[in-house]
Amino acid sequence: MASNEAYIVEETIVQVLSVILLSPLYQGIYEKAVARIQGRRGQSIFQPYYDIYKLIKKEVLVPATSSEIFIFSPYVVFSIYLMISFVIPVVYPQPVLFTPTVDFLGGALLFSLASFIKILASMQSGSNFVALSTSRILSFAFLSEATLITVFFGVALITGTNNPYVTLSYLTEDISHYLSLTHVFISVSFFMLWLFETGKLPVESSGLSELGMIDDGLLYEYSGKLLAILKWGSYIKQYLLGSVLLNVFLFPWFLIAGPLGAIEDVAIMFGKWMLLVLIAVIINTTLAKLRLFKVQDFLAVAFLLSLFSLILTVLQGGE
Repeated sequence: MASNEAYIVEETIVQVLSVILLSPLYQGIYEKAVARIQGRRGQSIFQPYYDIYKLIKKEVLVPATSSEIFIFSPYVVFSIYLMISFVIPVVYPQPVLFTPTVDFLGGALLFSLASFIKILASMQSGSNFVALSTSRILSFAFLSEATLITVFFGVALITGTNNPYVTLSYLTEDISHYLSLTHVFISVSFFMLWLFETGKLPVESSGLSELGMIDDGLLYEYSGKLLAILKWGSYIKQYLLGSVLLNVFLFPWFLIAGPLGAIEDVAIMFGKWMLLVLIAVIINTTLAKLRLFKVQDFLAVAFLLSLFSLILTVLQGGE
């Protein structure tokens, strides 16, 4: 009994540390790959780490119109993302320390809560530029948040449970479960959502002169350590959503359980992420940038696919 508890603690530590330490690396690899495809040398794959370290050492400037919400919200948002890493199958295929406390739907609500706090805190700055970015995000959020919750609700109907680890086991035990039309619809829907939520959709740009700037506009008035925490939190969010996409929807195989499984799974997840990065790079560099108002159409398609999956599941009697 004690040895099992020790294994669970070890698995949890490995999973959470991999989320914290490796999440900036995948963003660096993605940006490096995009640069090479475009014929540029590109920055180092470790540039996100350098940026975080540089920002942590800089002075924090706070707008005069802001309140304590503006100051403390980056810590709250980062903590929420960190909490999610304790409960979902990010690296290890079996339940970790706090898995019984939150299911798929609870995880979706935590993501929504983090987004709400981030928007609320950014509005405290009183910046017109931030207000513009906020209005853009809110015009898309009603579809993206609905898609996220609908996808996880659809998974619960398909598998009969909202436990992500049971879902993973359900998909790997029979190839017909994985190839079912309901799972295909819901996987495509979640992949489209991941592209939008992580800025991989060919419309968003972090350049201030680009009209496609969406999520980065919320960080416009942040500086120093607070900006570093928010950027790090964004990398963690990308890693969490991407790992759920890989482990539960696209490639639910290959993860290893056991005392050394958690460490081996870090390497396996690296291979899975390289494939996901490759797909994202191809999409971002081969498709023309969407006009801003077309993002709603893109998210509407994702939402409709998740609804189709729900309807098919009900018609098939949950199978």
